[in-house]
Amino acid sequence: MSSTALVSNDAAALVTNDATGLGLLAVILGFVFYTNSSQHPFWVKFYRFIPALLLCYFLPSLLNSFHILDGDTSNLYFVASRYLLPACLVLLILSVDLKAILSLGPKAIVMFLTGTVGIVIGGPIALLIVSTLNPEILGVSGPDAVWRGMTTLAGSWIGGGANQAAMKEIYEAGGNIFSIMVTVDVIVANIWMAVLLFMASKAKEIDAKTGADTRAIETLKLKVEKYHAENARIASLRDLMMIVAVGFGITGLAHVIADFLGPFFEANYPWTRDYSLTSKFFWLIVTVTTIGLAMSFTPVRHLEAAGASKVASAFLYILVATIGLHMDVLKLFDPANLWYFAIGIIWMVVHAGFMLLVAKLIRAPLFYMAVGSQANVGGAASAPVVAAAFHPALAPVGVLLAVLGYAVGTYMAWVCGQILQVVAQ
Repeated sequence: MSSTALVSNDAAALVTNDATGLGLLAVILGFVFYTNSSQHPFWVKFYRFIPALLLCYFLPSLLNSFHILDGDTSNLYFVASRYLLPACLVLLILSVDLKAILSLGPKAIVMFLTGTVGIVIGGPIALLIVSTLNPEILGVSGPDAVWRGMTTLAGSWIGGGANQAAMKEIYEAGGNIFSIMVTVDVIVANIWMAVLLFMASKAKEIDAKTGADTRAIETLKLKVEKYHAENARIASLRDLMMIVAVGFGITGLAHVIADFLGPFFEANYPWTRDYSLTSKFFWLIVTVTTIGLAMSFTPVRHLEAAGASKVASAFLYILVATIGLHMDVLKLFDPANLWYFAIGIIWMVVHAGFMLLVAKLIRAPLFYMAVGSQANVGGAASAPVVAAAFHPALAPVGVLLAVLGYAVGTYMAWVCGQILQVVAQ
């Protein structure tokens, strides 16, 4: 099957100017926040069921789906992920209480690894089920065999883009099947992220029903809120400019370091590609996280009292909108692609089911399940988004777990590929 039907837009986008596109996203975000704070009975009832963060994510996807904007050709996500995300992470992390985060205990790591195992076993199970219903899906051999394409999806859902590219080379996946799996990746992963954001809005109710022990998380939240209550002040222009200087200054420095380290490892230690060490984005995230943690032990952390995390949250919501801009919900209804989406959906259901089961057994809070899952499936670009949906103070947990995902992604995706090859044969 040609991948053209899956990856191309038949109609040109109505808006091609990124400045206009950014304006549309800003208006959408403004509309959501304005209505979310409204006391009108309709909006009060509406947001009781639909989280504001989910709308900030879903409404931009409609712009892409109905060809108002084209998420594939727009540079808005690149700008948001390379400039706003690092600045956001710096501003969120610089006030973090590292000791309190470490006191969250091992359950966060357990849930992350559970998510990894769920991806490893979910792929073969999905292929087995779909091939039983439609044996023809295994009919293509060679580079465009479906199992080869699925290995790249495993790389993306455990680590990230660098791990996905590594699997493409290791298992010699062809261009057609790779293009198909990229689109399955974007749509299914984004739908799952939407589910997690919705669940985050119901976290207290869900944790109460499962009997999860949330004391460590609540303690961390209370410490942050106490700090705000004792130190918060109205931000002056000086404060805001210092916040901007720190956020974008560290982002600029991190880009310099990433632009050196990525090519350095690529040229001198190409085998480190398996560990994502040749990826500039990997080094960008690691650098801003490290510097942010170091600054949390200095007086710079007091910028939080002037609203550093609020500025960071504004950046984060712009990132959320640009992520949504990459989802085309209409492609889910193309009959020619349903079997491939069925594989992705079954795969994600297995992953989610396995995580929910383990979370129930160890009484892990929903936060650990959601962030552990997104650290695998979404990586550093979206794990802090899901973590911050619970509380801004928890965003660094998402970053740290996502970095762990880069480290184990290639290994575990390779294991998944070996199992997929057996199932396909």
